[in-house]
Amino acid sequence: MCKEGDALLLLQDGVTAAIEGSRFLESLRNAPITVYALKEDIDARGLSGQISDSVVRVDYTDFVRLAVKHPSQMAW
Repeated sequence: MCKEGDALLLLQDGVTAAIEGSRFLESLRNAPITVYALKEDIDARGLSGQISDSVVRVDYTDFVRLAVKHPSQMAW
């Protein structure tokens, strides 16, 4: 489903998939994509110290930039 060059933005409770050591994170690392997580959602859940360094933290401005860069989007 994901191909090289794709991006995945984790939002709301989805940011829990970026917790270091989670089984979800391992699957995401094996995909040929860049994984992003919304910083505001990370902070709202008190997870800032648990998120993997391999996940790029973004704010709402970056969210818009990603949406422009990747016009084909899927929301789950």
